[in-house]
Amino acid sequence: MILDVQPDIAVVGEAEDGAQAVAAARELRPDVVLMDIRMPNMDGIEATTTICRETDARVLVLTTFDLDEYVYDALRAGASGFLLKDMRRDELVEAVRVVASGEALLAPSVTRRLIADVVGRGGGPPGAGQGAADGRLDVLTAREAETLRQVARGLSNAEIAAELFVTEHTVKTHVSSMLSKLGLRDRVQAVVLAYETGLVTPGASHS
Repeated sequence: MILDVQPDIAVVGEAEDGAQAVAAARELRPDVVLMDIRMPNMDGIEATTTICRETDARVLVLTTFDLDEYVYDALRAGASGFLLKDMRRDELVEAVRVVASGEALLAPSVTRRLIADVVGRGGGPPGAGQGAADGRLDVLTAREAETLRQVARGLSNAEIAAELFVTEHTVKTHVSSMLSKLGLRDRVQAVVLAYETGLVTPGASHS
């Protein structure tokens, strides 16, 4: 009901579990899939993995489970956002619009815990290879690396443009090139990589 009353959003399908969500995504080809984590038959992580692999839909994970392992699993699966169910209605609507536009986001509380856990582990989620990730940054130009640093601080393209004294179009070009070179799906994965490799530290994220 929250989404369907919006003039720019149409709810094209609903599903009771992950298997139904995958089937619906294959058939209906939505722009955004709002995904729960714990469901019968197939959980949200497995469903997200399949949907991201087989369709162009962007997945926004919405859950009551504010646990780090779910964040990592959702991001590895290809999710473009991770939000908690205690968010306000207007925040949910805006989140769907943001993800549909090609951006990515995390709930602020999730972002703080994600950053803390990355640093606490000495480099990323279980199974992450920090050395390999560090080497991957070598493919970036100095300006692309600086753009990644600003993205990890949570700045928008317009804010990065002001910070670096360039046009917003130039920032978009740098972001696109950076994501392509690093093999990343979106800005969420870029933020995780920036913290994993030490390009950005928790203190710098709020500077």
